[in-house]
This record gives sequence, structure tokens and C-alpha cells, in this order.
Amino acid sequence: MSEQINANLKKVSTWKRIIFMLLLIVIVSIVRTLLWAVILLQIITTLLTGRSNQHIFAFSGGLCAYLYHITLYLTFNTELLPFPFSSWQLTDRFDLTEKNSPQAMD
Repeated sequence: MSEQINANLKKVSTWKRIIFMLLLIVIVSIVRTLLWAVILLQIITTLLTGRSNQHIFAFSGGLCAYLYHITLYLTFNTELLPFPFSSWQLTDRFDLTEKNSPQAMD
């Protein structure tokens, strides 16, 4: 048993993943701040114009997909590293449309 633990502790890939995870946790805090800014901008835009800003809407969708990709990596649900450690197009592949909604999963 202790041999298995020692082998696990010596795996370079595990330590690399932990370092990436720590860096991604910092990125998550930045993305969350950006999302709050987007929320406030959309509220202000909606109050002033009566509708949401489509440019901000597209940007926020990308941020949400990015946060989702990071969360999948942090929870060991994917081995694909999120941006900036891989291409942004990998994040674009994560579809956040209604097929992922709780109603569609029933």
C-alpha cells in the first residue's frame, strides 16, 4: 500500500496538474470579476435601452463556456487544459445550449 502511495507521490504528471490547477484557480477569480462587470453592464443597458446588449451577450457566453471548461478540468472531468494552456477553440467546443439544461437531461 505504501509503495503505491510513494509511486503516486512521485508522478510528475500529477504534480504538473496540481500546478495547472492552482494557476486556473487564480484565473477563475479574474473571470468571476469579469462576469460581475458583464452582469452590471447588462443591467445598466437593459434599464437604459429596454433590451440587453448583444455584443456583451456573446462575450458573456464565451466567459461562461470558459468557466465551465475550467471547472471541468478542476474537478477531473476532462484532461483538456483550458485556455491559455491550449487553444481557445477547445473552449468554444463546449456547448452550453439547452441540450445541457436539467429539463433536457430528463
